[in-house]
Parts: sequence; C-alpha cells; structure tokens
Amino acid sequence: MLYLFSVVFTFLALFLIPGLFISRRLRVPLSLTNILRFIKITASKYDDEEERNDDKRDAMGEKEKRARNRIMPKHVAVILDGNRRWAEKRGLGTSEGHEAGARRLLENAKDCFAMGTNTISLFAFSTENWERPQDEVKCLMALFEKHFRAELPFFQRDKIKISVIGNRAKIPESLLGLIEEVEEATKRYEGKNLIIAIDYSGRFDILQACKSLATKVKDGLIQVEDINEKAMEKELLTKCSEFPNPDLLIRTSGEQRISNFFLWQSAYTELYFPTVLWPDFGEAEYLEALTWYQQRQRRFGRRV
Repeated sequence: MLYLFSVVFTFLALFLIPGLFISRRLRVPLSLTNILRFIKITASKYDDEEERNDDKRDAMGEKEKRARNRIMPKHVAVILDGNRRWAEKRGLGTSEGHEAGARRLLENAKDCFAMGTNTISLFAFSTENWERPQDEVKCLMALFEKHFRAELPFFQRDKIKISVIGNRAKIPESLLGLIEEVEEATKRYEGKNLIIAIDYSGRFDILQACKSLATKVKDGLIQVEDINEKAMEKELLTKCSEFPNPDLLIRTSGEQRISNFFLWQSAYTELYFPTVLWPDFGEAEYLEALTWYQQRQRRFGRRV
C-alpha cells in the first residue's frame, strides 16, 4: 500500500501537476506534444534573453573601456606610508611590516600597468629615512636587494623599464651594483616605466637640476636666456620617463601632504590621500583612487 502511494505521489509531482500548469499557461489541451512545445518555447526565450544580456554587457564593457582609456592617468606616483603602523597594529616587528609593504608594492605596480598606466613612481626610501634605527635601514636595503634580484625575470618578461632615482652616495655597494644591473637589463623597454625613489628628496632633485643648468651655462653649452621650465624638467631625475610629471599622486595612511617628494613635478597633480595603510592598499583601493581621479577629470577637465 505504501509503495503504491509513493508511485502515485511521484507521478503527480513529476508529470500531472506540471502538465496541468503548462496546459493552463498555454491554454491548450494537456498532452505530451504540448508539454514538449512549452519546454522548447521557454528554452528559446531563455537563450534570447541571455544573448541580449551578453550584448548589453559587451556594449557596457566597451563603453567603460573607452571611458577609462580617455582619462587613465599616464603617470601615477605613490608615497608608501604606514608599514610600521601596520605591523604595530598586528603585534608584528617593523621588518615584517616592511616585508608586507614590499610585496604590496610589486602587486600594485603590476595592477597599474595592467590597467594602462605608463609610468609608476614609488617613494620607497626618502633621504630622511637614513635617520631611522640602523637595524631598520639595513632591513630596508636588504629588502631592495632581495626584490630587485627576484623580480628581474618578471621585469624582463613584461618589458618594464626600471629607473632608480635619488642620491646614490650612501647606497651600499652590493645594492648599487644590483641597481645598475637591473637598469642596464631593462633600459631599452618602452611603454612601462617603474621609477623607484631611493634616498630621494624633492629639494635634492631641484638642486641637482639647477647645478646641472649652471654647469651648462658655465661651459657655454647654453645661455642664461635658454633656461625655462622645459629646460628645468629635462634636468630633473624624472626625465627617464616619457611622462615625467604625475597625473595622480597617492599617499596612504591619511597623511595629507607630499612631504619632500616630487616638489616640482606635482604642481598640477591630483592629490589623493586614503586613510588605509600601505600594506592594505590593494587592487580595490587603487580602483577607488582611479574612480576618484576620473570623476575629477570629468568635472574639471583633463589636464594637458
């Protein structure tokens, strides 16, 4: 008896009730032919809807891509701030904070290039950073060596030109030799420029540019009247890029100042100050910065 009840219930659930629904929906007699016809019509409508949605997504994707390309910053500069605070919040050592920051640096650079940015400048070690504890400075120098050596194959594979700017007088010989090796191996690449500022300050950059111009005047290569903004820019350390002046400068950790970084180059730069600490500044945070930049450009007009 129980078996017979189960068979009847299964028949009602699988065939009769859906069949009655289909018959009522199509307003036709209940039959296997009409049930199959209903299934075919429904499947066809679903396919058509999916095709329309795909077309709509493709159109939106192309529109977004074109809009992004029109106002994508060619040069993004970043002040990497917050490694030590990030470590302290987690009960970690300072060196672990810097290691996390170094990993984030490379990940973010890859994301920026993937989105179409031509030049990325990273304020990795300021002139003032030499005043930090000796153990911390040694840790930072060791991190530079480690990642330059480990990432050189990636730089070559993706054809990324590496330029290290700053005062090289105090940089350890082993790191200096590696920097020269990386720069030599990548100097012919175009389209992707990664500028890493080590022992850099904006004042030093302007001062060395002025000295260079003064030497050229003294040697008779140029006249005083030849000195103008374009001549100055050709002497600044960012001359290594096709786009020497950043369109967007990001400083993490909430500090709302550019300190001693790109003082000349940032005269017309959009400045963005997120509160997130550098090791937590990932792809989502960069997209927020990019959206903010694009909204500024739409509102006030793109800087030429």
